[in-house]
Amino acid sequence: MRLSRNGYYVEKYVKCDNCGLLIYDQGMAVERDGKEQLFCSEWCIEWSRLRDSGAEGFQLKIVQPTIKTSR
Repeated sequence: MRLSRNGYYVEKYVKCDNCGLLIYDQGMAVERDGKEQLFCSEWCIEWSRLRDSGAEGFQLKIVQPTIKTSR
């Protein structure tokens, strides 16, 4: 997602080419099949690569954020 110069409105929505999630930062650009694609994470790049290879029943490690609590 790209904000306008004054930061008051969204100028352009940018979505992950794999899952469709809105990308708020730079994203991860990868060239595949002669064109550049934009992904939200390394996980999505791997998911897309496995899906396009025709692999059946593939499983990817589920990444969960670490939550830190202050005590």
